[in-house]
Amino acid sequence: MRILIAGGGEVGYLTARRLSREGHEVTIVEQDAERCAYLEEVLDARIVRGSASSPDTLRQAGIQDTELLICVTDSDEVNLLACLAGQAESASVLKVANLRTHEVEEWRRLCATVGLNVDLIIHAESELAGRLLRVLGTPGVSDIIDFAEGRVKLFGMTVEESSWVAGKTLAELDRMGPPKHSLITMIFRGPEVIIPHGSDVLLPGDQIYIITRAADLERVFAFMGLPSKVELKRVFILGGKQLSIWVAQSLERMGVEVKLFERDAARCEKIARVLETTVVVHADGTDEATLIEENVKDASAYLAFTNHDEDNIIASLLARRLGAKKLVALVNRLNYLPMAHRLGIHTTVSPRLYAVDRILQYVRKGRVLSVTTFREEEAEAIELVAAESRYTGRKLKEVRLPKGAIVGAIVRPDGEVTVPRGEESIHPGDRVIFFTLERVVPELESAFLAAPRRRPA
Repeated sequence: MRILIAGGGEVGYLTARRLSREGHEVTIVEQDAERCAYLEEVLDARIVRGSASSPDTLRQAGIQDTELLICVTDSDEVNLLACLAGQAESASVLKVANLRTHEVEEWRRLCATVGLNVDLIIHAESELAGRLLRVLGTPGVSDIIDFAEGRVKLFGMTVEESSWVAGKTLAELDRMGPPKHSLITMIFRGPEVIIPHGSDVLLPGDQIYIITRAADLERVFAFMGLPSKVELKRVFILGGKQLSIWVAQSLERMGVEVKLFERDAARCEKIARVLETTVVVHADGTDEATLIEENVKDASAYLAFTNHDEDNIIASLLARRLGAKKLVALVNRLNYLPMAHRLGIHTTVSPRLYAVDRILQYVRKGRVLSVTTFREEEAEAIELVAAESRYTGRKLKEVRLPKGAIVGAIVRPDGEVTVPRGEESIHPGDRVIFFTLERVVPELESAFLAAPRRRPA
């Protein structure tokens, strides 16, 4: 596929890196000369210097022959203008735009009203806010991800020194009678990513991901020794980004007491006009004296959402020392993610990485329903609809999946959910959730998204 990416920032770079590795023909439009030089050095992609809102620049980049235009600059206005110019230059081009504005729904409506056909509008902040709320009141859980419209749940947790599962193999755990429809799908151990089998041992410090049916989630929590859910009472939010506002609004609707810290006075005034019950504090939320004065001790959660990953990590560690119970940090630099978890930060979020996941889901073949990337893009969860192939209709124990991939769950067309063992089989039309190392993705997709075989006449 010929793909034109408007914007060579972090989202554009990560998207181009993945798509070029998957064999797509990628061109990037970027205005900054220094950034262009860097992209030319590190990417297998064509780089065109200029503004993505300029029709002439888009023509130089080949918009007339482009099949997919991905607009991911730092400016919502430029992204929408690039889509408009792309539509004018090529009636057939598909268009994706990443927006940050809190008025995203209004812009969806306006685009439809004026006939600007943006095929996918990504608003990472609002979608991440919903995902984040699922874990704030769940001790010991770093993430809860939904598949199959919420019928399948994947959650992350860290194996503590005191945990009863530490030192046991997966086969031993299986003999101890966990809920039937549950499976440990990934183990992150330092720099290593393990797609596990029965002989693998859980070690203290491992970050593991477990898949289960929604109906069995609480039972799996109990089996793994996780504490019961707690009521959210007070939440501190550092930084006045759009993500902070979306989360604060959601917490307000739940009746949670929220304090939001922002250093910029003008930004504080704008936020205060948007939020209703949240206390907006014009102060440095990373300052120890300020946090003590505002009573961070015993806060249900402390969410660090500034523009700087380092500040978010350090502020989270300070909040933990002062007594905050759940720590969440916005971390966009992929190489910081393992460190953040090793330092004891319970949950990390990245709007940039989420946007890349949504783009990959859209670019890949039509039967891919969702893509979730983990850590430094080393592993993925792929939700897809299986086509007829040599892998379908056979028991899983008889199928040689690509090394580094396992089946996490199967959702039948009638809605039945199975976390399978070797006796199960995949049939055409099943929704299947795979867990795989990133390098295995093309092979896995080729195997399960193959066009149906023609039957003899």
